Amino acid sequence: MDLETPPPDLYGRPRADRMFSRLTAFGDWYSPALGRPGLRRSPRRAESRPVPPLYLVVTSHQVVAEDVVELRLADPSGGVLPEWQPGARVLVTLPSGRERHYSLCGDPADRLVYRVAVRRIADGGGGSVEVHDELHVGVRLRVRRPRNGFAFCGERQVLFLAGGIGVTPLLPMARAAQHAGIDWKLIHVGRTAAALPFTAELTALDPRRVEIRTDDVHGVPDAAELLSHAARNAAVYVCGPASMLGAVQRALDASPAASLHFERFGAAPVVDGRPFAIRLGEGGETVAVPADRSALDVARESKPDLAYSCKQGFCGTCVLKVASGTPEHRDRRLTEEQRAAGLMLPCVSRAAEGETLVLEV
Repeated sequence: MDLETPPPDLYGRPRADRMFSRLTAFGDWYSPALGRPGLRRSPRRAESRPVPPLYLVVTSHQVVAEDVVELRLADPSGGVLPEWQPGARVLVTLPSGRERHYSLCGDPADRLVYRVAVRRIADGGGGSVEVHDELHVGVRLRVRRPRNGFAFCGERQVLFLAGGIGVTPLLPMARAAQHAGIDWKLIHVGRTAAALPFTAELTALDPRRVEIRTDDVHGVPDAAELLSHAARNAAVYVCGPASMLGAVQRALDASPAASLHFERFGAAPVVDGRPFAIRLGEGGETVAVPADRSALDVARESKPDLAYSCKQGFCGTCVLKVASGTPEHRDRRLTEEQRAAGLMLPCVSRAAEGETLVLEV
């Protein structure tokens, strides 16, 4: 958000002259065009200015569960951080150059620190291992300001379903629900009690509203049974593995709940996919993309250094240029102009069966 303060503003821009600003606004709204007086047109849209990133320092690196660390990030000078709402996430650029999204799990009222928690995935893309092994106290990081695609709407009755590390965006939602006097319940499921982070923090909100279930004690959770704990016409917020989310979606209609809000922390399973092929560069080898795999995953087998982050088609990190072939766009990020220019997000977008996409890498 641009904020003007007398000269100069927070970003060093000179203060606009008020009189000329008003004249310009009037001229934009009502002006002759092509010699026709009195033709009203839409006002010009102001040029968008890039929002500067944050440069934060790790002030705490703490193990909070088995294979889970919590990081606290702060402004090196102790400044106030941009505000955020429950469900928001930040994009962190790791020292290696990898970019990863992490949900904020702290208290939005605390404007001096951002909290994130990361589970170590030994055979993943390397980001979580880097967080665990390299992000010690004092390391500085480039962080994009919080964005929210999983906003908490504050319905009167809410059921939170968290799978493992998926509790991170739900923890501040539960805190907000408790403070607002909302009728809420949270069920946190996972392999073992030792693997579940923030159990004490959750139960401290209200032990009657929090239920911890582990596979080794309670068995593998059943989505229909979990949803049976929703009040009539309640809203359900769920974050967890793709298998958990899919099961909850399938069981929702038969449950007492009225609506579902979700965020997945892994790539969605490919649905209605058809096999096609990709070639990395004009002289590269042509490789098959099966119906149930993404072009990104196949491409990374040959080029493991290809950048990626969300694997869900909204962050834009994995964007590639299509040199030839016609992609089927399934992302939620690229504009029509970018698509027309040949850009593609291989994490979700595909091609028609039998098509070969030549990708510039």
